[in-house]
Amino acid sequence: MEEVLLGNVMVDCNDELKLQNFYGELLGWEKCKLFERPAVRSSNGIVFLFIEEPDYVPPIWPEEAGKQQKQMHFDFQVDDVNAAVLKAISLGASKALNQYGGEHFTTMIDPAGHPFCLCKK
Repeated sequence: MEEVLLGNVMVDCNDELKLQNFYGELLGWEKCKLFERPAVRSSNGIVFLFIEEPDYVPPIWPEEAGKQQKQMHFDFQVDDVNAAVLKAISLGASKALNQYGGEHFTTMIDPAGHPFCLCKK
């Protein structure tokens, strides 16, 4: 069997254009449209697509019994974690209340409630 390649990552949210703008600015990726969906694309072809779901419920992190659980999260490698945290906050993210990464990574919450980590390279 030939290798299967990752095509795209579809991200559910309550405001697809807001999340497209957030990740486009945070990551420095091209904002585009694919499959009639707002998207961002990296220079090496990684694509995040965003879709508004009418009954979207943001995940709770850390997880709590009986609440919407996160399904996945992104880890982004950055040169300067503190600078990346400040940039993410300026774009609408918030720093998660619970932190477990010490100086190695900081957990953030994007505008739609998804956790993501900014990790030291």
